[in-house]
Amino acid sequence: MDTVTMLKTEKQAITIGISVFALTLGVPLGLAFALMKYVAMDKTLSDALPVIAVSQSLTVFISISVLLAELKILNTDVGRLTLSSAMFADVVSFSMSVIMFAALQTKSVILWSVARLHGKPIDEVCILCVIVCVLLTAFISEVIGQHFAMGPILLGLVVPEGPPLGTNLIAKMETVTCGFLYPIYLAVSGLQTDVFKINIKSTWIVTIIVIAGFVVKIGGVMLPGYYYNVPMKECFIIGLLLNGRGIAELTMYNIWKEGKILTEQEFALMVVSLLVVNAIIAPLINFLFDPSAQYHSGKRCSIQHTKRDSELRIMACIYKDENIPTMLNVIEASCASKESNVAVIALLLVEILGRSRPILVAHQQHETLRSTKCHSTRLDNALKQYEQLNEGCAYIQSFTSISDFETIHDDACKIALDRRANILIMPFHKRWEIDGSVEVNNRAIQAINIKVLDRAPCSVGILIDRGILSGSPSLLISNKSIYYVAVLFIGGADDAEALAYGSRMARHECVSVSVVRFLVFGEENSKDRKRDSDLVDEYRYYNVGNVRFEITEEVVKDGIEFSSSIRRMIDYFDLVIVGRGHPQSVLLRGHDQWSECPELGVIGDMLASQDFMTKASVLVVQQQRMGGRLVKHNINTLPTQRDSNAVSMDEAPRTSCSISVDKYDKM
Repeated sequence: MDTVTMLKTEKQAITIGISVFALTLGVPLGLAFALMKYVAMDKTLSDALPVIAVSQSLTVFISISVLLAELKILNTDVGRLTLSSAMFADVVSFSMSVIMFAALQTKSVILWSVARLHGKPIDEVCILCVIVCVLLTAFISEVIGQHFAMGPILLGLVVPEGPPLGTNLIAKMETVTCGFLYPIYLAVSGLQTDVFKINIKSTWIVTIIVIAGFVVKIGGVMLPGYYYNVPMKECFIIGLLLNGRGIAELTMYNIWKEGKILTEQEFALMVVSLLVVNAIIAPLINFLFDPSAQYHSGKRCSIQHTKRDSELRIMACIYKDENIPTMLNVIEASCASKESNVAVIALLLVEILGRSRPILVAHQQHETLRSTKCHSTRLDNALKQYEQLNEGCAYIQSFTSISDFETIHDDACKIALDRRANILIMPFHKRWEIDGSVEVNNRAIQAINIKVLDRAPCSVGILIDRGILSGSPSLLISNKSIYYVAVLFIGGADDAEALAYGSRMARHECVSVSVVRFLVFGEENSKDRKRDSDLVDEYRYYNVGNVRFEITEEVVKDGIEFSSSIRRMIDYFDLVIVGRGHPQSVLLRGHDQWSECPELGVIGDMLASQDFMTKASVLVVQQQRMGGRLVKHNINTLPTQRDSNAVSMDEAPRTSCSISVDKYDKM
């Protein structure tokens, strides 16, 4: 648990945490006393009923964190508010438990030496010291009359979360604890649960208490939620999540059973209630809450459907520092100018280790996120250099997401939606070495890319970085070297987005863009070709007079000629932009059978293959999906610009090149 974050918890979460704890402590406990007074029951149940009622008020942070992670909603707005509320409710309930001040005072000397380890290299001696401290704090807890678990819990609050200590502890102990001890503990607890000792009368009495606690906890979220204008559906979902239970509650029941507070009957009832509540919560949350729905933007945010001279918003996700030069070249090639600014939103992806709570940090003042100053890293320095080079035309915002890679895509989509990005560029999960060999950086990156493609509220690009092989020039260095970009165009919405991005890049004085349009022999009169021809003509018109933008048309007969043509030309370029998806075409038949990376589409996968020898980096583009569907194709993408860009007929314009290579015109 990040205690620093806890102290900065928003008022909304603090109010919900206090409300949930107070109501679920008062109502079930009052109901328990009423049942004890007016309903005949076993003496053992009568003695245990107040304890059972009090247990309903406990909201254990780690149980909620595990539940959110399993439901894969940890990084959503609902998940973050739930986790913040659970963290504060857990602290309040723990503070209300019976821990003597002397126990804390005794541990303070022992724990100080552990807390000082933060930020220093961790060796085996440090890990050994922590384990010794666990044993000492457990022993002190027993000496002062408390359960041995209390000392290590307090120790955990003092030990710094995250790297280096937290990550090393998990690396050393996770296999033994989670892979061996945890399943054994669950099995033993299950074997000790004797459901045949439960009688019907005791069952309905405990059921009333559990249901009351369940309902009141939801009400405890709705009351402050109404005050803070949180939608009631979200409040209901948060209430359901805060009812989640796990290993911590099971441990508490075992402790009470060992202390003779619960008999075997009450212990069995509580274990069964834990299983039933969790069995209800998970499917109900999945039915009521779709985490991807919040990213379905009702507005067109693609590059193609953005006005020609409006600001271009590029969001770039960085995983490894070696991807920075090529990513910065793509951003610089996007051509920031006074007429059309470029806003760069950078997100550093960091896998969570040694923490229970994901962290999303803004490196500038932000209205909702925690803000912190950037440290001097390679990414920060590169972004500053880019902003200085394009002073007054480019603006930078940077964020860091420290999260589980199972759910980190939610942070990327959330920021893209919040910052109204036009395109979200993701890193590829493979890395090219200087000798041409290929290694997998992190297989989880591939899963992230697939989820982003499915949920992003804007267009998405996946950057296949071969910059280390090509030695392509850096556009951030004013050496006037030409950066050669190719756009491969077959047809469809994704290729239209690639064409729009390439047309934007052609405005940069050091970028040369070649659009290669592949035409299928024999389909001259098809509706799709005529529609695509109108679209290409639009961009040819907008680039009249720009010698850095040319269009080449090449007629091919089948996929073999198509592949050979690409192999022949690709090494002349530093960057190749291609659409991810394409309409059914004879050019792609057979290629999809060998696809290794479906997130790249057929052509992108072919260009990313290790067998496809090239030094050109590749940007695979998917146009924004509206509610999971493609944006309706519109050839008149920029009608408002026609008059402003009109060329005088008296002037002989330097038209963009249009070459038709038709090998089959005489056949």
